[in-house]
Amino acid sequence: MVTEIGEPLSVDRGVMRRVLAEQIKERLLQAILEGRYPPDSRLVELQISRQLGTSQAPVREALRGLEALGVVEITPFRGARVRRPSTEEILEAYAVRSELESLGARLAVPRLTEVDLDELAGLVAEMQRAAGAGDARAVALADASFHARIIQISGNTALERVWRTLEPFSRTLITLIMPGADPQWTADLHEPVLAALRRRDPELTITALRHHFDDAERMAARLWSEAQAAAPQRSTGGRSGTRAARELARL
Repeated sequence: MVTEIGEPLSVDRGVMRRVLAEQIKERLLQAILEGRYPPDSRLVELQISRQLGTSQAPVREALRGLEALGVVEITPFRGARVRRPSTEEILEAYAVRSELESLGARLAVPRLTEVDLDELAGLVAEMQRAAGAGDARAVALADASFHARIIQISGNTALERVWRTLEPFSRTLITLIMPGADPQWTADLHEPVLAALRRRDPELTITALRHHFDDAERMAARLWSEAQAAAPQRSTGGRSGTRAARELARL
């Protein structure tokens, strides 16, 4: 089975290879974020280049960029595959995100407009609607947008750049892919943060965010440990436990 990651890219001849590689990297990252490439599934250069209508060189560069983010691992003679991080890495990422988003909240709260609050409230409402429908993926997407929006409102581009390097760990490998996560629990977790933002109180918002991440970290540790224990060991085949990953591993 070939995982679809979009229509072939159309670019002018004058576009530099690294620009094309960045486009491919973002396309692949989105596919990983959406769970179309589970942990341990292979990313085949030739297959991706054919699907996107490019040479293998920018695909190779894109995969190296994903490796730098910690999302992909590249092994000599075996190629690239989606990485399965350890529980310790997941918890470290949550701890750093808690600190970054606390700073983001401190900077964002004084800048909040009614339009911003309406947008944030709409994302929480979307989480609740998706949770009611049992759509964990839609909850995860609205969850990521909610946190990203707070960072964007802060107006600090350096903070946003650093924060985004952690998103693949905290969003992809926890909320989207890990089995056992309760979408309703995830949606409810954001209500206290929204309430604090509505009061325009930076310290209250920071406290709410810290509680948010403490709860999320505890849940992540339990669920991710269970997921790792349930996953078959990567021996010669390196396949994940899902049917989709087994099919991808044959390619």
